[in-house]
Amino acid sequence: MEKKPENQEPKKVKMPENQPEVTAIEPPRDEIVDRVVNINRVAKVVKGGKRFGFASLVVVGNGNGRVGAAIGKANDVRASIEKGISKAKDSMVSVSLTDDFTIPHSVVGKCGAAEILLKPAGPGTGVISGGPARAVLETAGVKNILTKCLRSRNPINVVYATINGLSRIRTKQDIARMRDMEEAKL
Repeated sequence: MEKKPENQEPKKVKMPENQPEVTAIEPPRDEIVDRVVNINRVAKVVKGGKRFGFASLVVVGNGNGRVGAAIGKANDVRASIEKGISKAKDSMVSVSLTDDFTIPHSVVGKCGAAEILLKPAGPGTGVISGGPARAVLETAGVKNILTKCLRSRNPINVVYATINGLSRIRTKQDIARMRDMEEAKL
């Protein structure tokens, strides 16, 4: 469930010299965008039969370096999505991006049995990724990246592994700040 911006004019997206310009609508950078990645129907067996509930995996981000994910559980789909969105907003993390909307270095994110390799890509590459990881990367504001799921492809673990990888990224400025050094000395 993505929020559509209202009364917004199309924006020209910069592409490499050999490709034509593309007109696209981008959300404002301060607005939170949410995406439902997966909905699981779960059943509880009780005396009178089965009781069904829903677990929704939701990813939220501002498209400018902040992203979070959570699972919401309820007896109907809409309530589970709303719970997931509110939990995900509370668990947002910051992501260090470069000027060309990619990551500064390669990293492997891990969660449970899932591992995902995140590699920086040049301008114009796009998000080369599968469904769960793509949702996280696009809501975080990453525009050029290469990914590969290395072990488990469980959507819940892949989402959390992607967030783990993004949160482990450090830029030169971050390292210099931690070491109390100037960036030029690194």
